[in-house]
Amino acid sequence: MQEREVVLTKREVEARLVPTGTEIMIPSDTFVTITQSLGGSFTVAVNGNLARIEGHNADALGKKPLESSFETPEDGTVNENQVWEAMKNCYDPEIPVNVVDLGLIYDCRIENDPEDGNHVYVLMTLTAAGCGMGPVITEDVKTKLEHVPNVDKVTVELTFDPPWNNDMLTDEAKLELGML
Repeated sequence: MQEREVVLTKREVEARLVPTGTEIMIPSDTFVTITQSLGGSFTVAVNGNLARIEGHNADALGKKPLESSFETPEDGTVNENQVWEAMKNCYDPEIPVNVVDLGLIYDCRIENDPEDGNHVYVLMTLTAAGCGMGPVITEDVKTKLEHVPNVDKVTVELTFDPPWNNDMLTDEAKLELGML
């Protein structure tokens, strides 16, 4: 994580309010404070609110988008380590810990079907059932997995059984959040 940085938007940019997920447009030439830039997306403070700006809009903040650099397995398979690495680049916009270390990923399977190709199936949860950013976080997981070499299809299913709790955090996450 980096220190807060105040920037002037270079162009109008779409964002989502945190924690509701409501879409907003931030006008060009608006001062915003980048509070978190992890996994390629940005959380900014603007007009007294937090908002998330997706990585493909990094140029609006004068930044470069995060590029994946996965090697493509020549045998056509999906590298499971790359799948987990991609998910570790997905962050809750309010918490500086990735979804894997937060304990939000309950299951991840890679299935190969001769007709449909390589299908990655993820079962995940959120830290709170009413989280307005839930669709944004699950879409981030899906999008990042679609960029893993040889992945043909991604399904991300949301569940709240069992409900998430702090015991699901990895030790690294607890350390980052000051819980150890």
